[in-house]
Amino acid sequence: MSHRHDHHDHSHAHDHAHDHAHDHAPKHDSHGHHGHHGHHHHGDPTRQKRAFSIAIVLNTGFVLIEFAYGLIANSTALIADAGHNLSDVLGLALALGASLLAKRAPSERFTYGLRSSSILAAMANAMLLLIACGGVAWEALQRISAPQPVAGSIVMWVAAAGILVNGFSAWLFLSGAKEDLNVRAAYMHMAADAAVSLGVVITGALMMATGWYWLDPVVSVVIVAVIVWGTWGLLREAVRLSLSAVPAGIELAEVRKFLSEQPGVADVHDLHVWGMSTTESALTAHLVLPDGHPEDAFVETVAERLKARFGIGHSTLQLERGGTAHVCPLHADAGHARGHQH
Repeated sequence: MSHRHDHHDHSHAHDHAHDHAHDHAPKHDSHGHHGHHGHHHHGDPTRQKRAFSIAIVLNTGFVLIEFAYGLIANSTALIADAGHNLSDVLGLALALGASLLAKRAPSERFTYGLRSSSILAAMANAMLLLIACGGVAWEALQRISAPQPVAGSIVMWVAAAGILVNGFSAWLFLSGAKEDLNVRAAYMHMAADAAVSLGVVITGALMMATGWYWLDPVVSVVIVAVIVWGTWGLLREAVRLSLSAVPAGIELAEVRKFLSEQPGVADVHDLHVWGMSTTESALTAHLVLPDGHPEDAFVETVAERLKARFGIGHSTLQLERGGTAHVCPLHADAGHARGHQH
């Protein structure tokens, strides 16, 4: 039996201290674990952390102010916009928290560390937002049939302040947006918030000019629809990841085809791909090589290619000669073979 333990590279934001000590029964095991992930984290981590922290503090303060003035001005549009900003504050906090938790070293009990907590946080975030959206939408729909006077000038000034806060927050993330997926998402959210705030400013101006107070709840419903659209996707993906589904953007058939095309590989079975967190993926697979165990460089090369092509940063490959009829327990229990040899 041949075991291979590759230590993780600790030079990026997702630090790992995995030294897996697998002990499998089949003939040849080779484990290629690589610290670099499909979502690369370049740049200055301290600067990124500072950008997230400043944006979270600024936007939290603004959410509280906007919500309070929404009540004062009797504007569901301002309250809905505050909800929209709150959704992104939670998103920013999630991204920052996930990066901090990812640095927690794995333990004897939590061998993957606490990185999967980002999946739980994403799910909780999405569910809370959907509940909040339901409340705002209910109030707005009641107001459409019976519009109430709204202080248009307050709506305009508060939303204008929102453009400044969100615009500045977006600028904080601009430098790292090209290199880091979390930073890019934060930049896009802040830019979208600035656009929504602009829409609320225009609504306030129209209400002052025309007295069309029905515009306020109508705009609220539009904002709620925008939040629900984004949040539903977040919730769906979080639930999938919590059930160890193949992460979005990775096609299992393509991974299987790629592995089967590697030199000397006659068959691929027990292939599993899942999300370790909202940004990291892992893979395990059995590769049948009739000609015997290749050089260790084979495992290293395959793992590097999986990382480069599919963004799968943690690969565990078990190599076999194919001398025994192996059946994957999961598929055997399901009573089918998924169309490939086990």
